[in-house]
Amino acid sequence: MWRELLPVGRHGTTGGYRRHAWTAADADCRAWFEEQARRRGLTYEVDRNGNQWAWWGDPAAGGAVVTGSHLDSVPDGGAYDGPLGVISAFAALDALRARGVTGGRPLAIGNFSDEEGARFGVACVGSRLMTGVLDPGQARQLRDDHGVTLGTAMERAGHDPDAIGRDDDRLARVAAFVELHVEQGRNLGDAQVGVASSIWPHGRWRFDFQGQANHAGTTRLEDRHDPMLAFAAAVLKARGQAERAGALATFGKVSVEPNGTNAIPSRVTAWLDSRAPDAATLDMLVKEITHESRATVTRESYTPLVEFDGRLRDHLAGLLGGVPVLPTGAGHDAGILASALPTAMLFVRNPTGASHCPDEHAEEADCLAGVAALAHVLQDLLREAA
Repeated sequence: MWRELLPVGRHGTTGGYRRHAWTAADADCRAWFEEQARRRGLTYEVDRNGNQWAWWGDPAAGGAVVTGSHLDSVPDGGAYDGPLGVISAFAALDALRARGVTGGRPLAIGNFSDEEGARFGVACVGSRLMTGVLDPGQARQLRDDHGVTLGTAMERAGHDPDAIGRDDDRLARVAAFVELHVEQGRNLGDAQVGVASSIWPHGRWRFDFQGQANHAGTTRLEDRHDPMLAFAAAVLKARGQAERAGALATFGKVSVEPNGTNAIPSRVTAWLDSRAPDAATLDMLVKEITHESRATVTRESYTPLVEFDGRLRDHLAGLLGGVPVLPTGAGHDAGILASALPTAMLFVRNPTGASHCPDEHAEEADCLAGVAALAHVLQDLLREAA
């Protein structure tokens, strides 16, 4: 499975992945997922929000145990973020079947659409729509850098954008969701696998800095209205405030107009990604960064602190022999689904901590340990209703 998926959406120069939502590379990933379901004789379906499902057992039976992750990527992302969870889900199912496991519940594997938000600017679109966190009308009007709306992109990919929205029927059929993911850090130490305790509150803010375009070679410094200076000050402010608050703040995406080497910009648009251990710290951090920034600031997305289901979290940690339980600053579909149903996360060790970049990596032995842990967890959850 890993060898089949590895070339899809990989950039020839950077070695990173560009599997953005509702593009050709995304379609190839989705076709791969469907083929995995067909090979195993699973019931395959796509829900109203574009999320893919592969069912072992009756999808309508209720009380389902669901696992999986996502297949899309950030620009030039790594191979493991998302796909490891989906591949491991199919591998865990294979392991359960090989040992003759049966259970009283259906088991489903999910591929949630547009988790990274790389194209339209909002993360976890598929799970946000499913749980009603994201308004369908707002979602349809999200635009990429070329002005294409999410609604148009979905329609071009053969999906009905008018059907998107909260899916109470599907949510009611799921008893628990467990997502396996490569750790996006290096806090597991010697442990191959860990369990997530919580997800830091986090969000994305758009900063619009206005200026006046002019000639770079003839305009005196004292006559300039250069928005790049205000942007640069905001970047330094973000770093300093994050260090003092014990939090994280990153300006990772910038758009400059008119974007000419010999032209003073007329406008700089930049996106801030900020995360903190608690909501109060995050709120204070963003206020400090925006204060005196001379920018119009718009909050584009926000996810509050997520505490994973305590009973499920503790049960899985004990089931796996007392593995580390640790928080994460990265958002996941499991964090969105936690508002509607019991969810948990397993982490697989990342030796360098590199993520969202081509250097992202996990050793094969650790990945196999993750599959074994996931299979053990799924078998236990299926047995509960046997």
